[in-house]
Amino acid sequence: MTIATILKWGNSHGLRLSKAVLAEAGLIAGDALDVTVRDGEIVLTPARRVRGGHDLRDLVRRLPKGSASTELDWGSAVGREEW
Repeated sequence: MTIATILKWGNSHGLRLSKAVLAEAGLIAGDALDVTVRDGEIVLTPARRVRGGHDLRDLVRRLPKGSASTELDWGSAVGREEW
């Protein structure tokens, strides 16, 4: 068991976790956590999403079977884009 202290950071509060605790949980700095409270205990669970919000592999799995992709015409360049 590891003891951690809740610290005040600006208008928020934070909890520092040791590198060893993160490694044991398979987490790194920047990973998202789902935070819930159950029976008065704070429960931290790795979020099921990837940094940035979506997991490309999951999105691709949701495509209908046999769907074909086509190239979209976005029109001519407006600024200094190169097509």
